This record gives sequence, C-alpha cells and structure tokens, in this order.
Amino acid sequence: MAPGQRLRFCGAIAGAGSSSGVRFVVGRWVESPFGPFADVMVEDASGHRTLLAPSDDVAEFVTQTYEFDEVCTTPVSVGVARDGWDVHAEGHLAAYLRLGSRMPLGWLLRAVPRPVATSTRWAGLVDPVARVALRGVRTRGVALEGRREWYGATDLHSLTSLAGSWRGVTLGTLADVDPPCRFGFSSTPSTPSVTSVVTTVAIDAH
Repeated sequence: MAPGQRLRFCGAIAGAGSSSGVRFVVGRWVESPFGPFADVMVEDASGHRTLLAPSDDVAEFVTQTYEFDEVCTTPVSVGVARDGWDVHAEGHLAAYLRLGSRMPLGWLLRAVPRPVATSTRWAGLVDPVARVALRGVRTRGVALEGRREWYGATDLHSLTSLAGSWRGVTLGTLADVDPPCRFGFSSTPSTPSVTSVVTTVAIDAH
C-alpha cells in the first residue's frame, strides 16, 4: 500500500466474549481493497492474541496495523442469516452467534446520514463520547507504523447467545468482552454485539 493512501473497509464487526475466557472479534468486509473477505482476531484467557486471516495479503496488512502473538493463514467464512452469524476459520474456530434486536444506540446511529456517519471528521467528533459511553471503544486513533484509523459506525445489534469451539475446546456460553481485547488502540464494545461500520485507514509516509 502506497504512502498517502486512505483505504476504506465497509462491512460489520462482531465482538463476543465467552465463559471460557476466549474473546474474539470477527470482521466481515463486503467492500475492501482486498475484495470481500472475513477475518478473526482472538484473545484467549491467558491473553494470547491470534489473527486468523484468509490470505497472506490480508495477514500482512492486518499485522502492520494491529498487534498479535500468533498469525495463522486459513480459510475464514461468515455465513449470515436473519438470526445470526455462522463463523468458521478452518482448524481453529467454529462459532454460531445468534443475533438479537437493534440496540438503542443502533437507532441513534441509523438517524445520522450515512455520508456523515462514515466520514473521518464525524469519527473524530464523536470519539470523546464513545470513550465515555462504551468502555474500551475509540472511533479514531493511531495504530502500528503510524497508521491513522477512523471507525464510522452506522448500526448496532445485540448478540444473544454463542455456541462453538476454539481449537477443539468448547467456548461455553456468551459473556461480555471483559477484559477488553488488546489488538489495537480500540476494543469492541464490552456488550456482545454486531456493529455495521466503515473503517478508514490512512497509510502515511514515514
């Protein structure tokens, strides 16, 4: 990626915790510089952070932006139905996330015109509010290699249940994302949820 570029990723992020202590963030990107893809960031109960990426190109980009202890390139898929997400990362994660109703914040997000909600200026303006209202959440910040990021959320739904396994061990039941995940400057909301989002990443010259 060339310095000076601003890259946009349009899709949704699911964040969930589990009674086993495994917390994970699933990105389902319908538009991106890499085409449509899904990836998963996992932090287990010991704090070990793993990236599951579908290609070497995606893995390289993500590891230049976020921090991990382990990187695995493997097929990743997210099947979306009206009632949930069916997440598979071959050899590692199998999880079904049941989708709940739109949350009150989701109704507020939907009221903001999309061109405004997805702009970097808006992300900067709402960042102080996000820090207070959603523990661990930031809507702008500086990632690795000086990359600047903005998160423009446009909707928010709750997650109501979880079933599945992480590397052959059952995940247990759905729980808050607590402690927050430590992949970058921002975590997913502590309440399990799916956020519709446009992420902008600025590749700055050094």
